[in-house]
Amino acid sequence: MRACRTATRNAGASLTAQRCAAVARQQGLRHASSGPRQRGEKSGLGKASALVFTAATAGGLYYVDDHFNGPLKQYFNPEIEKEAEARKPKYQQAEIEFEKARKASQSKEENRDLISSQHLQVKKSWENPGVYAWGSNVGKVIDPQSKETVIKSPRRIAYFDGQLLRDIKLTQDFGAAVTEKGDLVQWGLGFSNTDPSPTETLKGKDISKIAVSNDRVVALSKNGSVYSVPAARSDQAPSLKALEQPQQSASWIPFWSSSGTETIKSRNLTPRGLGRGEKVVDISSGLQHCLLLTSKGRVFSAAASTSEYPTKGQMGIPGLSWATRPEGPYDQPQEITGLSGFNISKIATGDLHSVALDKDGKIFTFGDNTFGQLGLPVEANSRQLDVPALLPTAKLYANTGLIPRITSIAAGGNNTFFTVDATEPGSQIVNGDLAPARRMPRVTADLWACGQGVYGSLGTGKWTHVTAGPVKVKGLSSLFEFDEKTNSMAPIRLSSVSVGTTHSSATMNNVTRTGASTKGSDNDTNWGADVLFWGGNEHYQLGTGKRTNLNTPTYIGALDGGAGDALMGREGEMHRFQLTPRQTVRLGQDGKGRKVSLEQKVECGRFVTAVYSAV
Repeated sequence: MRACRTATRNAGASLTAQRCAAVARQQGLRHASSGPRQRGEKSGLGKASALVFTAATAGGLYYVDDHFNGPLKQYFNPEIEKEAEARKPKYQQAEIEFEKARKASQSKEENRDLISSQHLQVKKSWENPGVYAWGSNVGKVIDPQSKETVIKSPRRIAYFDGQLLRDIKLTQDFGAAVTEKGDLVQWGLGFSNTDPSPTETLKGKDISKIAVSNDRVVALSKNGSVYSVPAARSDQAPSLKALEQPQQSASWIPFWSSSGTETIKSRNLTPRGLGRGEKVVDISSGLQHCLLLTSKGRVFSAAASTSEYPTKGQMGIPGLSWATRPEGPYDQPQEITGLSGFNISKIATGDLHSVALDKDGKIFTFGDNTFGQLGLPVEANSRQLDVPALLPTAKLYANTGLIPRITSIAAGGNNTFFTVDATEPGSQIVNGDLAPARRMPRVTADLWACGQGVYGSLGTGKWTHVTAGPVKVKGLSSLFEFDEKTNSMAPIRLSSVSVGTTHSSATMNNVTRTGASTKGSDNDTNWGADVLFWGGNEHYQLGTGKRTNLNTPTYIGALDGGAGDALMGREGEMHRFQLTPRQTVRLGQDGKGRKVSLEQKVECGRFVTAVYSAV
């Protein structure tokens, strides 16, 4: 009996050792990241194992009844088993999924396509130039042959396949573009109820740029002449009215005169009294008005619609209305005297407001301020301003020690955007202890926004209805990258901002590469400029494939919907879209076509977006 009791005690000690070993094992797992033990130091697991071995060899095992009613019952506590079970993870374990093997390349160029979606995008933009568009199709602007009212993802406009354009402007009712030769093309139901397909209208004028109002196309020729062309085909030539159903017109102009012997009717909006060598170099249009900028830095404004005369102050002429307009043609250009003495370098227009920037970096705004789009507080008794007002941008950087300078402006709908280079005064201090990648530049590039944000069109991450002043778009501000050419950090500026009625896009001036050649390595690839979209998406105009508005800038996928990536073994993968920067290349498959300088540009219009190959 004494031997049995001894065996029982030994067996109990063995089970106790097993419990100690389990605790030691858990401790070992918990401290797996700790350093190695010193030589001669025994782990808890080793000690427990030694104890188990000693107990087993000393007395053997003594088995009690099946219900452990004997002396071992105290060592089989069911609570311990429950506690151990509770420690097990309740969630489903993640399964490791390995990347699928890429298909073997047959050439150097194919290998580049396999490893980089951006390289493939750049190459396709050279091989097959044209126009992609998405958004509202109620006016048959994106796809004249489709019955779809919205186009959810980028789709090529077949008419422009293989073509390079000087400019393009799109609304949900009509579209207008300038061919490589400078001729005007118009289309959409707003152009013709019976045949909305693209048609050349104004020819032989060497048009370089266009802007669209509510019902007109304002065109600028290379020699500085400005033309206003009706958006509706029935208003361009009386003889064409019999060819299609009568269209109701909201025009309050009893006639539409011709500027010459052209086959279509247009009006000449070139300002009179320009100085010697002075000509119009830029145009911009809202719903009812347009701005004209001359090479001498002067700004003129003119009515640009027959549906309603501009009376929100957007013309910049104090007290101007239909009743007080000067004698002569209703749409005659008038100089904005409030900008006299300032050398204006850039102009921009929203639906009902105007923006001007001079060469010294001063910004002026005027027109409708219902949503704070002028960058000024909204006054309860007056929500418009008919004289240019200087925007106090220096206050935006008060107490920062930075010196701001406005570098560009953009406007559309009820919004205004401007970019700022904020410079830290003093000379750059080079710290020899810091690597080049950690030496920050003196200049910080920021983007600021004003106006309506209820659709997310400010890009600030908020759904603001009205702004009391400019707000920073943090997602596109204070960005830097390392430039290998200069071996230093550099600010990432924006090369352009396109503003539609409720949505916008920003093209970044990041480091790009388009010089990959046959002499380079297999991994030598091209890549373009990043472009981001935000704002209203009620007509799928953001290109995300969804209808959700976005209040922060976001990337979209490749224009071909990933078809090119799928052929390269990347089916189902999401690779961001990049714009191809300007480069002189040969067009067509394998670069066997004509040699030309081109780039891709983005145009945000009225509920429509386009990406086109620009000459």
